[in-house]
Amino acid sequence: MRKRFLLLTLVLAALATVSMPGLAAYPDKPIRLIVPSGAGGAPDVLMRTLALQLSQQMGVPFVIDNKPGGSYTIGTMDLVHSPADGYTLAYGNVVSLATNRSLLANVPYDVDKDLTLISNTLRLVNLMIVNNSLPVKTVPELIAYAKKNPGKLAFASDGNGTTAHLGMELFKSMTGTYMLHVPYRAVTAAMTDLIGGSVQLMMVNTPVSGPQVQAGRVRALGISSSQRSPAYPDIPTIAESGVPGFEVVAWGGIIGPANMPKDIVTRLNAEIRTALASPAVRERFKALGAETVPSTPEEFRELARRETVKWAKVVKFSGAKID
Repeated sequence: MRKRFLLLTLVLAALATVSMPGLAAYPDKPIRLIVPSGAGGAPDVLMRTLALQLSQQMGVPFVIDNKPGGSYTIGTMDLVHSPADGYTLAYGNVVSLATNRSLLANVPYDVDKDLTLISNTLRLVNLMIVNNSLPVKTVPELIAYAKKNPGKLAFASDGNGTTAHLGMELFKSMTGTYMLHVPYRAVTAAMTDLIGGSVQLMMVNTPVSGPQVQAGRVRALGISSSQRSPAYPDIPTIAESGVPGFEVVAWGGIIGPANMPKDIVTRLNAEIRTALASPAVRERFKALGAETVPSTPEEFRELARRETVKWAKVVKFSGAKID
């Protein structure tokens, strides 16, 4: 009888060993990182940099999956419907976590109930750029030109609700100008049309606009931060160029589906902090005009709530709407 009991014990132990792969330490397979905007835009470029560092740290590939459209709702809803096992993450930013609540009549997800906010990662500002043929070289000249030609200027954005969109809506309301908004699904297409002259201006993140300015393909009039950027010290702020108080700052980080295990969230937050502190990521972000800004999950959620209130006021004040 004792021998049978020992044999049964050994068999059960063997079966438990066979089932151990399901209990392997996280992560043990590739992690998909959804970027809810097109390839080549600031979120895509910056997240690819972060993903490469995280892959090296965690020993598994981070696979970027671009899902543009719907003011970031298409990619975000993909995340919402994914298993909360830590193998599907996404980039969440001022659009998906804040401005959509004011601009969209029906946001298909609830930031507080459907998403896990893991860590903020970055802060960046925009450059106001114009087509080289537009006869303006400063912000005051742009304001004067727009007032003389109401409705004849068109500004591009990389989607409704982005800082490229709302930044210009705020500018319009603060300067008493009127310009047509032309939203694009991808910033690369918007930039192509700006360079070609189909649209005349755009206020877009420095990782995208900076190289185009440096190459001479477009002209920069001002920067959206409250102070000049060390990366572009010769470009004046829009605030100092005749629009006092103007400031637009973009931010974004890593999010997951609701109800992610706490230990996985803690692990990811720690890995993101380590990655953002690495020289490779810090220097790459700096070169692109972005600042690394890690946070706790609680700080990230508070940022989203605070910015939701801020941009709701901007939307109401400016009269911005989804076109």
